[in-house]
Amino acid sequence: MSKTIGIDLGTTNSCVSVVEAGNPVIIPNERGGRTTPSVVAFTKEGERLVGDAAVRQSVTNSARTVSSVKRHMGTDWRFTVDGKAYSPQEISSIILAKLKKDAENYLGETVTDAVITVPAYFNDIQRQATKDAGRIAGLNVLRIINEPTSAALAYGLNNGTPQKIMVYDLGGGTFDVSIIEIGEGVIEVLATNGDNHLGGDDFDERVTGYLVDLIRKEKRIDIKRDPAAYQRVKEAAEQAKKELSSAESACILLPYLALDGGSPVNFECTLTRAKFNELTGDLVDRTAVPVRNALTDAGIAASELGKVILVGGSTRIPAVQDKVFQLTGIVPSKSINPDECVAQGAAAQGSTLSGNALTLYGGGNSILLLDVTPLSLSIETVGGVATRLVERNTTLPVHYSQIFSTAAPYQRNVEINVLQGERPMARDNRSIGKFRLNGIKRAPAGVPQIEVTFDIDANGILTVSAKDLDTGRQQSITITDNERMSDAEIEQAIRDAQQYAAQDGIRRGLFEVNSEAKRAVAEAQELLEKTKKTMPKDEKKRLKAEISDLQKRIAAEKPDRMTEGDLEQIRGAVRRLRDHMGTQPGGSGQGPGM
Repeated sequence: MSKTIGIDLGTTNSCVSVVEAGNPVIIPNERGGRTTPSVVAFTKEGERLVGDAAVRQSVTNSARTVSSVKRHMGTDWRFTVDGKAYSPQEISSIILAKLKKDAENYLGETVTDAVITVPAYFNDIQRQATKDAGRIAGLNVLRIINEPTSAALAYGLNNGTPQKIMVYDLGGGTFDVSIIEIGEGVIEVLATNGDNHLGGDDFDERVTGYLVDLIRKEKRIDIKRDPAAYQRVKEAAEQAKKELSSAESACILLPYLALDGGSPVNFECTLTRAKFNELTGDLVDRTAVPVRNALTDAGIAASELGKVILVGGSTRIPAVQDKVFQLTGIVPSKSINPDECVAQGAAAQGSTLSGNALTLYGGGNSILLLDVTPLSLSIETVGGVATRLVERNTTLPVHYSQIFSTAAPYQRNVEINVLQGERPMARDNRSIGKFRLNGIKRAPAGVPQIEVTFDIDANGILTVSAKDLDTGRQQSITITDNERMSDAEIEQAIRDAQQYAAQDGIRRGLFEVNSEAKRAVAEAQELLEKTKKTMPKDEKKRLKAEISDLQKRIAAEKPDRMTEGDLEQIRGAVRRLRDHMGTQPGGSGQGPGM
């Protein structure tokens, strides 16, 4: 039975883990890195680059490079390159496929099953989009779990006594805070809160904007008009942010940043931690409200917390750590790696779901995760009111039914607008689906009884069913939210991914065959030169014809249209040329690599 991997699909970086000998371990990528940048690039030659390879070429290929796609999950955003529009699910699936391949290379076996983490504040559409991305990547997603819950699981495997902890998760693009109780074999989420548009990317943008303004004032040029130069400034801003986590100042050097009137523009400045804190202070302050809300919803005071766990690379910022202490009175723990713990917790949950139980402190050989729904679920009723059905922070899974009726006499159908959010009016919440129930028996307003049932599974994904109690018939409901991928779209994306994987293999094979063919041609031409006075004319003519044939095949290469059959024909031409060379005095015969 193949192993189940745990994946932290992050905004800035992603991480993959697996349980070995009872402990979650991080799987390194092909460069030995323990995390992989969540960056995808499309080269002009049709190659897809993921991770470090995509980052390295981003300055010269910025228009064809995409990052921070996680912020677009569950929306209609598209990234268009070479006439093809990629959805967030498809871009994410490319990253997931890379992590899957790294895991297979590490384990030496095929990997299919995975647990993938999402921000606790992701709504139903975003969770489903993440699951769809996994499906496109060829993964069977056993569970979608919340990132803070996963971090708490990683912490609880090896630490302390039963206690209440706060997980403060500030990543590249999202912020979550969860209050979690670790008991004997049980991890129960008491409350969660957060902001899906607050993270390290925002800190980078503040520093980038500051540097752009400085360059404009000092050099009198708008660096935003030069994509390559602007990308260098963004990278310098991110690097300075990281340096300021351990130093009081960072020196930013950008030689030959741009050209102004034909002359090179060099830029240099020093960014102090004090200035950085001034630029980003309001971002740090924005984390306070979710912290207070989570504590209030959990019904506990900060003094009742046993530990505060920091998760996400952005929690390395000293001002963030100071804010956590200010809000809770607790010095945050640094006992777990903020970049790796989420993936490790996901791997632990994956192992448990696969029947290989791990030990939680004091809990024997089983782990029970009790997560919550992050946002309230409502139905739009008469007057545009959001009528609450499921309160936020309700423990999963949820099964809830409520009886509705018609608002007008003799209605034959009703449209039910399902909402996520905390506002009293429907228009102020997020519509996650509209469901139409048809075939209602004609009756005065308020007479029909329509039972609508909400089921939220352990992944936090909502499904709906409806029943007309008058007839007893189960009615079908169609989700019409246009930001989800349909099954047909997902299947097409899977086929595209498989086709690309096959084409990628052909590209690699073509590179190898191309190199070998060129060596064979060079050796044959060298043989002709050496034996021009001794080789019979008919042999010389035949050898020249085979050289010409192989050269034509190489010149006609079109990687995007080639098949394995085409590759085999080139290999055959190489073999024939080498065989013929081997029959000649001084011929080398079969060369290396064939």
